[in-house]
Amino acid sequence: MSFIKTGLILTGFVAAAVAGALYFGAVHPGADQPHSTVVFKLIETARDRAIAVRTRDVSVPPLGDEAQLKSGAGNYAAMCTGCHLAPGMTATELSQGLYPAPPVLADLGAPDPARAFWVIKHGIKASGMPAWGKSMPDEYIWNMVAFLQQMPQMSPGQYQALVASSGGHDHGGGESMPHHDGMSGMAGEQMDHHDGADVAPHDDAGSAPHDHDAPDPEPAAHDDSGSPPHEH
Repeated sequence: MSFIKTGLILTGFVAAAVAGALYFGAVHPGADQPHSTVVFKLIETARDRAIAVRTRDVSVPPLGDEAQLKSGAGNYAAMCTGCHLAPGMTATELSQGLYPAPPVLADLGAPDPARAFWVIKHGIKASGMPAWGKSMPDEYIWNMVAFLQQMPQMSPGQYQALVASSGGHDHGGGESMPHHDGMSGMAGEQMDHHDGADVAPHDDAGSAPHDHDAPDPEPAAHDDSGSPPHEH
């Protein structure tokens, strides 16, 4: 009986210590400050075991036909390369800024297709990994898994050709992101979005007649009355 009491007392002290550490902010929340080894291992183990339990009944369909690879490549290029990169692609600001660091799927692929399917569909809390299953039907998720299994064997040229032959960002409705070719950030090409975006081509087709040489309209009058002092 004394052994049980001792165990309960120790458990109470541990729980109180953990609660105190959380309350007084001992666990750093910043993404630029890694977890301690113990905390990281606990989180990693809890995540991996939770996913393993939930993928026991996932039935993996036949994967790898050409249509699946094209569909998966188009969606991967549009939705995933900013974090998980692609063959020949250098690290992005997003991939370097996230913690835990997203796996480089161009190297890793999908060694466990059931796990890859579950993670893509349901996402991972507090990791930056979205639950794509909210807008993407299972068929398209499996297409992406099929592509992931093949990607580590692809050269940058093979990857680019497959993306170019795909239908782009397409998974049966619910798409909200414009299609891109997934090639920005390739080795030797870094996209700089801090210096301003390129001006889009100007197309007058279908617009009302207007004079390109007309002076710009006068700016609206600026009224500072009632506003706090500030520098123009």
